[in-house]
Amino acid sequence: MRLLILGGTEFAGRAVAESALARGWEVTVFHRGRHEPPAGVTALLGDRTAPDGRGLAALADAGPWDVVVDTWTDAPAAVRDAARLLADRAGRYVYVSSRSVYAWPPAPGLAEDGPLVEGSPDAVDVPYAEAKRGGELAALAEFGDERTLLVRVGLILGPGENVGRLPWWLGRIARGGPVLAPGPRNLPLQYIDVRDLAEWTLDAAEAGRSGAYNLVSPSGHTTMGGLLDACVRATGADAELRWTEPEAIAEAGVEPWTQLPVWTPPGELHDAMHRADVSKALAAGLRCRPVDETVADTWAWLRSLGGAAPQRPDRAQVGLSPEQEAKVLGLER
Repeated sequence: MRLLILGGTEFAGRAVAESALARGWEVTVFHRGRHEPPAGVTALLGDRTAPDGRGLAALADAGPWDVVVDTWTDAPAAVRDAARLLADRAGRYVYVSSRSVYAWPPAPGLAEDGPLVEGSPDAVDVPYAEAKRGGELAALAEFGDERTLLVRVGLILGPGENVGRLPWWLGRIARGGPVLAPGPRNLPLQYIDVRDLAEWTLDAAEAGRSGAYNLVSPSGHTTMGGLLDACVRATGADAELRWTEPEAIAEAGVEPWTQLPVWTPPGELHDAMHRADVSKALAAGLRCRPVDETVADTWAWLRSLGGAAPQRPDRAQVGLSPEQEAKVLGLER
């Protein structure tokens, strides 16, 4: 298989590239040159945000490819321009989208036929949800329903994470001592290991699948307790998880998801983030590795970097300060 990845040097795109290389595929990555591409790929440089499509010049005479994987998260017009250029030189377009494309609030158990936000393939500066929906429409407009695969991911964890959610928990627990653990302990979580995302995406592309798929683990693949216990085991830290009720966390003014990454209290936000219907992806071969493997491998990767995870410049830092944590736990000095 000949694969073109638009991106391919960070987190999800890099995982796809590495998975394809391990299969013996011929891999080309088109990127801006900000990060070293994986060894073994053909690298093409360009900035798809350049006006009038000039940033795509490196793709003009390249190819053909069996599959294009596009992880773009910004202006849909960039997806439109790339897809239009590649429509006659690629067999299938895989757009890594997001479950954010569903109209808010997405109902518990929402499947791929749920209501969607508005979007335009020509948009340039729009919020994340509309940008992802616009990207979907751009890919569909150029490649058609039968040649377009829309991978609607949720929370992505695993080695290479450049948002900081699981790395923050690992770093916090590695420091040891009393740790604010947001309850309830048995709160079900739904996420996808980035390597499972990559493997399923390539399997689906090779099988000629099209249409939209929710791609996260089944709800309850692990729980908040399971995730944090795995962090304690992986780090070997002398950490004491102090389980705290959501009401106490809210009263302290601590923000779910951002200050306590991954976690959302029971209710509308949790239903939206952790209760999607993924039966379609499971029927199409989705396999999700155990949480202990995801956590242990992420910790090993962090240690190989000296403990400092990369951070996407377009995402805010996540996590709770030691002072805030101590206040909630009643440990102020």
